[in-house]
Parts: sequence; C-alpha cells; structure tokens
Amino acid sequence: MTKHRERKPIGEWFGETIPPGESRDLTLAVSESYSSMTVEIPLHIRRAAEDGPVVFVTAALHGDEINGTGAVRQLIQDPDFQPRRGAVILVPVLNMLAFDRHSRYLPDRRDLNRSFPGSATGSLASRLARILFDEIVPRADYGIDLHTAAVRRTNFPNVRGDMSDAAVRGLAESFGGEFILNGQGPKGGFRREACKAGCPTIIMEGGEVWKVEPGIVKAATRGVRNVLRWLGMLDTPAENPALQIVIEKSKWIRAAHGGFMRFHIKPGDIIEKGQPLATNTTLLGHEQRTLEAPFDGVVIGMTTLPAISPGEPLCNLGRLPSEHTPTSLRQLRAQGDGLAQRLVDELASNILVVEPHPDSTPVERSAESVEG
Repeated sequence: MTKHRERKPIGEWFGETIPPGESRDLTLAVSESYSSMTVEIPLHIRRAAEDGPVVFVTAALHGDEINGTGAVRQLIQDPDFQPRRGAVILVPVLNMLAFDRHSRYLPDRRDLNRSFPGSATGSLASRLARILFDEIVPRADYGIDLHTAAVRRTNFPNVRGDMSDAAVRGLAESFGGEFILNGQGPKGGFRREACKAGCPTIIMEGGEVWKVEPGIVKAATRGVRNVLRWLGMLDTPAENPALQIVIEKSKWIRAAHGGFMRFHIKPGDIIEKGQPLATNTTLLGHEQRTLEAPFDGVVIGMTTLPAISPGEPLCNLGRLPSEHTPTSLRQLRAQGDGLAQRLVDELASNILVVEPHPDSTPVERSAESVEG
C-alpha cells in the first residue's frame, strides 16, 4: 500500500517561487558531463489558482523512449491544458545523459530505471536517481511515467500499476486504456519506489524507441487528461474506452528455431487459443514451423525484427481473464471511438503481416513471463 507522507511545497523550486495561477519553465541540475559542464533537465510547472492535487508526468527515463517526450511537449504547448486546481509537473526528458546519446542506458552502462531511489554517494546512475527522486516525487501526490518498448520491439499502449493499491488502481483505471497490466514493477524501478515513498504512480507503455508516433501521443495525452479529470483538476468529460480489462499474467512467446518470421498478428490484436502467431521460414521462404497462441489473449508487444535465432522473443501475450472471450472484446472495441483500431493499424505499419498457410506445421509453444 502507498503510505501517507507530507508533500513538499509545489511553489518552491530551488529558491524560486511559483505563485498560484502561474506557469514556469525551470531547469534542474542533475549531473556533470565528461567536460565538467553542468547537465540540466527542463521542467514545466503549471499551477492552478486553487490548491489541489499535484501530478508529475515524466518521459524518457530510458533515453531512447521519446514517444512520451512528444506527449509531454504537446501538453506543455497546449494553452487549454490548464488545471483548475492543483498543479502539474511536466518533465519531457528525465534521463538527459542517455537522451543525448539516443540510448536506453547511461554512460556507465546502467539502467536508470533499476537505480531508484538512488544514493548521493553511489554510482552515476544511483546519484542521478537520488536527485530526480528527491526533487520530483516528494512534491507530487500522484505520478504518470511514459515509456515505450525496448529496441527492436513495439508495444500496444497499456498501463501498468499495482492494482492492490486503491490509489494506483484509481489512476490506472481513470487513465482510460484498454489494457492494464497488474504488478509492482521491477526492483529499483521509478514507479515502484515512488509508490513506496507515498506517491501512487503508474506507467504507460506504448510504441517504439527513437520515434514520436501520433497514435501513441494521442493515447498518452488523452490518458493524462483523463487522470486529471478523475482528480477534479479538469472539467471536460473523460474519454473512456469501450473495453477495459486487467491483465494478471503476460508471457513472451519464443522462437523454437532460427529463421525469418512471417507474422500473422498485429500489436493490439485480440486473439484466440490456437490462433497462428508467426511462421518460421528459411531465407528462401520455405516454411518450417508455425507458433500458435497457448491461450486467449491480447498482443501486448511484438518484435519488429523478423530475423530470429532460437529462444528469441516474438510477441508478448497478455492472458485474457476467463470471464472475457476474444469475440466479445472485439465487439466492444468496435463500439469505441476508433482510437484502438487506429493504433493497431499504425503499429503494424512496420511489420509485414500475412495470412497463415493452411498446411503450416504447428509447434509446441514455449513462453516466459517478463516485464519490460
């Protein structure tokens, strides 16, 4: 459970005061470069005239995951994005050292999202984590952290949070995505440690690295606005999906043999047990084996690289709860506003998807639970 704690004053940042009803661009010194230059990250504070909840929205915790950067920038540049109470802390790039290198990792090869809450006397990653954590988390009541899939993968937009925590559940459900993956997150992860420190936090995963994808930005900005509506910070109506389910387990389906994969699914597809996922072929196009879905599920993520060696992950399947059928969920999705299908189509634009050959030979599946 998220514990209660006192929040730092939102109006005081590094000796600078932000009065109620004003917005301010700030910079936070987080480290130094090899040339001893100060490394800073930009922040934007948008404060309402009336007191209320404070929400941080962060992106590029992994420096190559810039879909969230595009979403945060869009919120900053929108003059109508103005809370009627409380405040929003908008951070387009958390990990500037990795962002400048177009890399997931810091120069010391560490993953910042495994280094929280950090230490003032530890490694580069640990020191950076400590500064970010101490300056942002204690000033907020809630947090939203925006991510993408890892390199050579793409994710259909999904929210992740610890659904056993009532405040986190409220954030996750109000965000308005179709799929919520239940879990605390990895040890040393930003959202996990923020929750432990008393700031309920969720993440959204969506899209690919090194890109700002319009559909993902739409899903992220809509979700942020929905959360602020749930908190009473915006007055406009919420934009909710036609379907929303909680995924308790997800599994990566892995290749049994090396080869060039012919995909039969798209990110976001709702699939049935036994449905063909991908067919392994030789470089001359001769079919070897076809992988099939081990259960009813949704395609949370996929590889975008069809050249595969044995054991490499092909797609991440979220297991559907037993009370839902693929047919019923597809029908619900069809009743929505069309964003989900737009996302399926956009994310599949970099993947060649074909119908399976009727004589393809199925193979026994192997899968492994992971969280990225």
